[in-house]
Amino acid sequence: MDNLGLTGIASIITAGITIAIGSVAPAIGEGLALANALRALAQQPDQSNTITRTLFVGLALVESTAIYCFVVSMILIFANPFWNYFVENGG
Repeated sequence: MDNLGLTGIASIITAGITIAIGSVAPAIGEGLALANALRALAQQPDQSNTITRTLFVGLALVESTAIYCFVVSMILIFANPFWNYFVENGG
């Protein structure tokens, strides 16, 4: 198999691993954050505005990790920086 084919296979496998790990870890983190926020709301209902606001900011930060992994996997699949190198150098 030529270098271009190996680059394609490696890119697709790497993109799959990136999106798999990059979506599982934030999902676990979001679940833990939500569980702790609900526990805090049950203990201190008068602080619900502060807890909810902090929860949403934290969830946005955690979700940004998954979005970055998605962007990296899309770059590896559709705009791979190694394609042009192998195409120009004859594979």
